[in-house]
Amino acid sequence: MTTPQNAIHQPARKAGWFAHPVLSVLLGVSWLALSHSVELVHLISALLIGLIVPRLLHPFLTPADRIDWLAALRLSAVVLKDIVMSNITVARLVLGSMDTPRPAWLPVPLDTDHPRVNALFATIITTTPGTVSCVVDEQRHQILVHALNCDDAQAMIDDMKIRYEAPLMKIFGQPPRARSAA
Repeated sequence: MTTPQNAIHQPARKAGWFAHPVLSVLLGVSWLALSHSVELVHLISALLIGLIVPRLLHPFLTPADRIDWLAALRLSAVVLKDIVMSNITVARLVLGSMDTPRPAWLPVPLDTDHPRVNALFATIITTTPGTVSCVVDEQRHQILVHALNCDDAQAMIDDMKIRYEAPLMKIFGQPPRARSAA
């Protein structure tokens, strides 16, 4: 008899001194940035903060996801390029005739229930000028997006899913959510 992956009871994780390395590094670097110094006392303080705070917060933190860093770098490049290109497009739209924009509300279906993937997907949509994710509807498994200018709603939805959601799912190693038979 096989047990579904979600039903397997996982034992409690032990808190190691470097259980959340990204958080540790971010805390240490933030401390150094706030102190405006790399003197020995501040380096030691950054090291201690980076080690102690994540260990104290360990019971409240979810396990870190395994990340495909190469896919993350590729997605970052795509998002940065899209932000630049979208800024140019929005500037042309705003500085041009105001009769041109065709705003639209787009229900973008979500292919995963992974909270980080969906949150990052909504964030990327919002950071790209011309679109804003307004609601992440977890019950309907969709993000409601407002587009400043939309000629073809389905093409725009497909583009967002291919350019952002699919790479995010690859980054976090998430298979598509099983569709319910409705």
